[in-house]
Amino acid sequence: MSASNQLSEHFSKLIAHLEWADQRVLASLRSAANAPAKALEIYAHVLGSEHVWLSRINGTTAQLAVWPSLTLDDCARVGPANVSGFRKLLSTLADDDFGRQIAYRNSAGDPFTSTLEDILTHATMHGSYHRGQIASLIRAAGDTPSPTDYIAFARGSPAATRRS
Repeated sequence: MSASNQLSEHFSKLIAHLEWADQRVLASLRSAANAPAKALEIYAHVLGSEHVWLSRINGTTAQLAVWPSLTLDDCARVGPANVSGFRKLLSTLADDDFGRQIAYRNSAGDPFTSTLEDILTHATMHGSYHRGQIASLIRAAGDTPSPTDYIAFARGSPAATRRS
């Protein structure tokens, strides 16, 4: 297996986790009796940033801001569209594309250049940080968030929880 095939398979698995985790967050927000508005704001940011990174990679104008205002129904549409975009991208990569330099401007307008591999790594890891914030907010509001840890996804069983 070539290195690019290994990278493509690696990122395909990370995108599958991103999809699984984003769906679990959406389900947590929908089922929470007292979901704080901040939790939805952060979840919208996760999805908005995924969209923005895809737009940067594809050289297109983003249709969402990095911090968009989305409803839960909007999130239910944006999340799958992001995953579809990432999967389409991965299915079309040539052997040397992971090292390709992508020039873009961040949300403050500053210019940067990063490799496709670094952008995909960031895009798949960024949400994990914020999903943890959302889980904390949901728990603090008295509800139980769905676990989104990568290992729970990979092994197909929930992560351990604290004993009382």
